[in-house]
Amino acid sequence: MKLFTALRGAACAAVLALVAVATPSVHAQSAYAAKLPPELNTAPALCDYVPCGEVLPGATHFSERKGQPRYVEGYADENGTRTLLGYVMLSTDITDTPAYSGKPVVTLIGMNTEGRFVGVKILKHSEPILLLGIPESSLIKFNEQYLGKFVGDNIEIGRSRPEEDIIGLDAISGATVTVIAQNQVMMTSGAAVARQVGILEPTIRPQARFADAGRQLDWATLVDEGAVQRLTVRPEQVGLERSATPFIELWFGYLNHPEIGRAILGEAGWRSLMSRLAEGEHALFVIRTGGRESFKGSGFVRGGIYDRVQIRQGQDAFTFRDLDYLNLYGVSAAGAPAFSESGIFIVRSAAFSGAFPWKFIFLGNRVDRETGARTFVNFDTEYWLADRYLEGGRPEVNKPDAPWVRVWKTRAVEIALFAALLVAVAAIYANRDTLTRRSTRKNKWPVNVFKYGAWIISIGFVGFGLLAQPSITQVLTWFHSLLFQWQWELFLTDPFIFLFWIFIIVTVFIWGRGLFCGWLCPFGSLSEMIYKVSRAIGLQRFQFALPMKWHNRLKWVKYGVFFGLLAVSMFSIGLAEKLAEIEPFKTTFLVGLFNRSWPYTLFAAGLLGLSIFIERPFCKYLCPLGAALAMPSTFRWFGLRRKQECDSCKACAKGCGSLAIDDKGRIDHRECMLCMDCMVLYTDNHVCPPLADERKRRAKAGQPLTPIGADGYYIPITPVPARAPNA
Repeated sequence: MKLFTALRGAACAAVLALVAVATPSVHAQSAYAAKLPPELNTAPALCDYVPCGEVLPGATHFSERKGQPRYVEGYADENGTRTLLGYVMLSTDITDTPAYSGKPVVTLIGMNTEGRFVGVKILKHSEPILLLGIPESSLIKFNEQYLGKFVGDNIEIGRSRPEEDIIGLDAISGATVTVIAQNQVMMTSGAAVARQVGILEPTIRPQARFADAGRQLDWATLVDEGAVQRLTVRPEQVGLERSATPFIELWFGYLNHPEIGRAILGEAGWRSLMSRLAEGEHALFVIRTGGRESFKGSGFVRGGIYDRVQIRQGQDAFTFRDLDYLNLYGVSAAGAPAFSESGIFIVRSAAFSGAFPWKFIFLGNRVDRETGARTFVNFDTEYWLADRYLEGGRPEVNKPDAPWVRVWKTRAVEIALFAALLVAVAAIYANRDTLTRRSTRKNKWPVNVFKYGAWIISIGFVGFGLLAQPSITQVLTWFHSLLFQWQWELFLTDPFIFLFWIFIIVTVFIWGRGLFCGWLCPFGSLSEMIYKVSRAIGLQRFQFALPMKWHNRLKWVKYGVFFGLLAVSMFSIGLAEKLAEIEPFKTTFLVGLFNRSWPYTLFAAGLLGLSIFIERPFCKYLCPLGAALAMPSTFRWFGLRRKQECDSCKACAKGCGSLAIDDKGRIDHRECMLCMDCMVLYTDNHVCPPLADERKRRAKAGQPLTPIGADGYYIPITPVPARAPNA
């Protein structure tokens, strides 16, 4: 007990030191949650607020923001003459691609007049992994890989594939989602500006040839056939309180098509509109049916730009000025909803085609509920005329794979092996009765060969190989995503963690937390292996279990840790993720014991060292992830079998390493690691007292030993009545 007290004190000291060291590091890493000037997103003179010269070397003068999306021109003075050197762009002026925190990495990007990246600077990020686990210098080093590369190149995370004309970038181990998001930010921002300034050629798309059947379409038909689409933004998606009333609800559609145009504007109205459009120009209508937010923008002035709406087709973005707007006074289609705002916008570009898919985008600001800061955000809905609206049907479009799809494709073999591991472990445990019946107290290898094998694979392949260690930080991230804005792409970007969580959620409700915690958790497996190996090499005499009264008190600590982190996350997700360093997972697998400052290493090493003497100390008493999974385990579908005599028998409880069996023989499935030791004893007729007594009684009476039934007892011997002699 003294040993435990001393080690527990050392562990607590390590945690306190860890938190103490973590706090100053926030200031050392200036880009983490940095305070950016409020004028950054709106001021015409962007370079008055950010160091544009650092990303465009040699530039001494900078223009105001121009274009849409916006960028800045940088000039150098040469003999009194200004020479254009290149362009500077703020990533959030162009895209709000979220990183793993759910917030964008605000990046300042420099590109020369040849379209090559010449500078990258992170102004602000909200990635705790880059604060406490992986140094921010790793992201800086990652960004340096872009320097000198052409904006039109196919650049992806992973290995280069010259045969496919793809340039690969080295990722940051443990921060896959962050770097994939950053690659999307760099390439999207660079391409958007390069197309505006003529570095990249605009895409020329064949114009649509409309099929006009002369139908008179009502609103319901238009909606059913996709000729009008809806875009809805909820209040929680922009950082406001959740409400049944939308922040804004818009309907929009393409008016050049005769059937759609006549339905919306009427015959005369549509012909009047078409007469006003020049060749290659396109019109779309927008109406607001919900919310109070204006899609026209409250700050619009004559000669300016409508900054709330735009459309995007491929990499081409189209914005609207005052001359591109016409009033829409009514919708002719029968059954059309009431609306409070309306308008017609005109696309004046030959690069746009109504035959190809395009996205309608509503642009706005999201309020950070922690700091009150506003960040750029956009919401979009795809629009593509159905086959019946186009002569010859829709053209064939080869859409580039989403970033998460590329990750799944490039790591297909590893994903398949990992999925096979999860299925195999579930299948093995589903056949536990067969394995435990073949085992005895003295020979548990029919069970242990699979269990120990799962531990070894979990430690080596899953933990150190794939870096797929589930964490409480993912629970917090998912919880906040459900509250504010759910994005599947954010979680699909890490396929191993995504598959792991599907496995965890399914198995927790079938068998309880034990299949993950006891068989496949990399850190739990490492802790258990240390305990088992220590016992095998002769350290058993130093190993002990806490008295049940202390165990029953300390097991609640992990629940306090979980609810504490959850409560803190409601005020500051960043602080909650810092405090989540109570999990040693990041230090052990993602970063490495010897790649972090000493408090983290001491804490993780202390817990692993304590595992020599106590079986799974972290899992039992501190793990917030274990606590999060333990609660739904109460509602599992299948539990471990018990006999009536288990209420008074202590045979299984004495060997339970999880201390999950109480003094009345009841199993607490919230604490059970599904080691199956008790199930081996359940059918061992030399160890289980009811079975042993029955075996001895039958042997003494000369009766046969029948098989042991599913209830854990010998199948009763039923006398067969003698057949009556034939009359």
